Amino acid sequence: MVEKRGAALWLTHLGLIVGLFFIFFPIWLAFVASTISQPEIVRPPMPLLPGDRFLENYSKALVSGINAPVARMLFNSAVMALGIAFGKIAISLLSAFAIVYFRFPGRQLFFWLIFLTLMLPVEVRIVPTYEVAAQFGMLNSYSGLIFPLIASATATFLFRQFFLTVPDELAEAARVDGARPMRFFWDILLPMSRTNIAALFVILFIYGWNQYLWPLLITTDPSMNTIVMGIKQMFPSGDDTADWPVIMATSLLAMLPPILVVIGMQRLFIRGLVESEK
Repeated sequence: MVEKRGAALWLTHLGLIVGLFFIFFPIWLAFVASTISQPEIVRPPMPLLPGDRFLENYSKALVSGINAPVARMLFNSAVMALGIAFGKIAISLLSAFAIVYFRFPGRQLFFWLIFLTLMLPVEVRIVPTYEVAAQFGMLNSYSGLIFPLIASATATFLFRQFFLTVPDELAEAARVDGARPMRFFWDILLPMSRTNIAALFVILFIYGWNQYLWPLLITTDPSMNTIVMGIKQMFPSGDDTADWPVIMATSLLAMLPPILVVIGMQRLFIRGLVESEK
């Protein structure tokens, strides 16, 4: 490994600091805007230091909000994101396990049919998906938010590729010891897939958290709004005045769960992306 010394080291750190400033400064402005009053925001120049209305603005956002309490929308988004992440991982693990370790007619055909669904994202099949969800009575429900988005061809492909790298001797040894297929799956394959699961969980959680189009169609009750929908609905229409402190507070609150997930699973996430088996 080549170690940078002297001017190169200082230039590298300077570049990182400048890049961090450009990334962090807009977030800092949003935080400052969430702690001051509406007149202070619209009257230039805007303050660069936090104000004294932190508790007032954040409590107003969490408890009352503008169209719905932000706490409720955060809960809805968390349920949706966790449901999508866990559901996609569970289905993909079992699908990949069946495709790799079971011999049945059309095994490869089924895999490629699953893989071809990558060309059919939610936006392409949104009308028939909505019709099916409505016929099953899943409008304005958590099941409607989660189940239509729960399958993942990408995760199935990644787990299949990982399972193909597992030595066949492990499956043979488990079979000799009398372990049935699901025992082999739970005791051997699942622990070995821990880093892959962690990496996919982070990606899929953020994917579910950032969903906007599907929740917008499937929910009409304000109590079922997700946080991404809530932020969009907070912006005024016509001559209405935006409550910018509450909007900025809501935006920062919406950032916290994905950030916490990434930080909490950072080590496993990085290992899952860079392991040689992948």
